[in-house]
Amino acid sequence: MLSPHEFATLMLVKAAPEQIDLNREELDTLLERQLVALEQLASGGQRPHLTRDGDSVLQAIARKR
Repeated sequence: MLSPHEFATLMLVKAAPEQIDLNREELDTLLERQLVALEQLASGGQRPHLTRDGDSVLQAIARKR
């Protein structure tokens, strides 16, 4: 189960991936659980994005509402 902070980080990755601090502890958990992956940018930086599983988690949450 994800913590509230991990759910919030997952939602932020979907809505505004460029605003995520890549050093967030919650992001490490999401990467480990393969809910988020890091995209290599042409500039040499990285940006998080949802995996198919990460998107499924958010869709399941939305259906519960």
